[in-house]
Amino acid sequence: MLRKVLIANRGEIAIRILRACQEMGIATVAVYAEDDRQSKHVRLADEAFLLPGSQLSETYLNIQALIEIAQKSGAEGIHPGYGFLSENAGFSLACRENGVVFIGPSPEVIEAMGSKLLARERMKAAGVPITPGSPKLSSLGEAQEWSEKIGYPLLLKASAGGGGRGMKRVMNAEELPSAYDAAMRESKSYFSDDTVYLEKLVTAPRHVEVQILADTHGQVIHLGERDCSVQRRNQKLIEETPAPNLPPDVRQKLLDAAVAGAQAIGYTGAGTFEFVVQNNSEPYFMEVNTRLQVEHPITEMVTRVDLVKEQLRIASGLPLSYRQEEIRFEGHALECRITVEDACQNFRPVPGLIGRYEEPAGFGVRVDSMPYAGYEIPRSYDSLLAKLVTWAPTRAEALARMQRALKEYTIEGVTTLIPFFQWALNVPAFAEGHYDTGFVGKYFEPSHLTMPPAPTQAESTPHHREVVDVEVNGRYFQVALYLPEMSIHSSANTTASAPKGPASGKSSRKDSSNQSQIPAPMAGTVVKVAVEAGQLVESGQLLCIIESMKMENDLLSPRSGTVKKVPIQAGEKVQAGALLVEFEA
Repeated sequence: MLRKVLIANRGEIAIRILRACQEMGIATVAVYAEDDRQSKHVRLADEAFLLPGSQLSETYLNIQALIEIAQKSGAEGIHPGYGFLSENAGFSLACRENGVVFIGPSPEVIEAMGSKLLARERMKAAGVPITPGSPKLSSLGEAQEWSEKIGYPLLLKASAGGGGRGMKRVMNAEELPSAYDAAMRESKSYFSDDTVYLEKLVTAPRHVEVQILADTHGQVIHLGERDCSVQRRNQKLIEETPAPNLPPDVRQKLLDAAVAGAQAIGYTGAGTFEFVVQNNSEPYFMEVNTRLQVEHPITEMVTRVDLVKEQLRIASGLPLSYRQEEIRFEGHALECRITVEDACQNFRPVPGLIGRYEEPAGFGVRVDSMPYAGYEIPRSYDSLLAKLVTWAPTRAEALARMQRALKEYTIEGVTTLIPFFQWALNVPAFAEGHYDTGFVGKYFEPSHLTMPPAPTQAESTPHHREVVDVEVNGRYFQVALYLPEMSIHSSANTTASAPKGPASGKSSRKDSSNQSQIPAPMAGTVVKVAVEAGQLVESGQLLCIIESMKMENDLLSPRSGTVKKVPIQAGEKVQAGALLVEFEA
């Protein structure tokens, strides 16, 4: 068994891995960037090392630095978690060449499955059904030729992509040029590879995946399927297992295809085979995620198998703890990804300072998390704060437990998706288990949510907080009052009071139809500027694209008019409120 492991990640997954290690008597080494110095994983690890630098390429994506820290600390293995370098064949190879165990598949398997194009070829050879598609595209003209052969609607996909990055829907020929440009740009930015291809878009599909484990002794098992169809921006929001209302024969096709595919490529470790299911009958292979998935806890809840501990056993050369016939599937589990996003603003990331923070608890409730009261959420990473998981003997009970847990979850100072989840779980299509990947677009409108008031300045600057008990008509409430420091230290003749927010639960918005200066709604990096001085633009036209918390955000013009000034350029970092575009008055 490995004796010391370096965790090359951050946030809740780093905490999840180090806890599993510590329970197995394995010493843990954390790494952190400067803006993660106060993160919980740094405090919980046995050792922690700073990754100098301000860019991701200098910190969590710095292979040489990670290998050096592993050697310096005496770590025998490196667990990459998910995201960052978890599916980087070069990282796996570097570990091998430097005598460090990479806790994941071999570099050869990662490279083969990291290319969606190559993965499609390998799966087709193994008898796994795949969707019609194109080879590697070398130009927009080639993309246009293949789009006519395959037929619209289409998916333009980054071959090296994952997590919805570099994937764009193309409904007609007019949308292809901009989608092609965006997919290549995202792929180059996130994966240092701008290879893209086309795939037939399966309309109204379910997104169903199969968890597998494979050891170095030739044993491959599956741990059931998960439905991940509730998504925004092609990224998952709610997952559950087992997939509701999935016909038994389709389920068996998925499970058999995943095991056969893993055997065909000599897979080792934990992995996920992802499929789209059309009309609840025809499954098509999408990709293999050669790592642990964000949603792995729901599988653990219904099987009672600790996937991280199995990863560590496999990496240590030990056989799996279970045979297929020993896996028991009991009950139902759901996961809601608690992110700092504003669902009413197209799921825009909204990092900030967390005030009061209280997690739900009780039988059948699990929270994998990283924040705490007073934690300042960095802007350099994705928007995930925690994963809220519930388990119960039946789906109906698991849903009820999730609603209860969401109601108990308190995160003050930032906007999260908790109100969205409370709405989504009550939509009849979801409650009855009849939904697909179009769920959000089909059913969600911002008016469906009563959002709490946007965090005030007092919640993001030094303040004094009072929890005031209030009773109204026999009902008990706790009301938080934020008193700015200047109010606390004001003269005795001045009465301190909390800043006034919007009177209703909806955020107040100014009429921007005549707005001449367009500010950045969030801090981030400008990845594209779409207008220039002197240009006449229409209302709703793209002004620029800003990347914030690993999401690209299209900023559209709130008015028609002539552009006077564009004081930004691609690659520039901007703060919230910074001037992006100025119109002629």
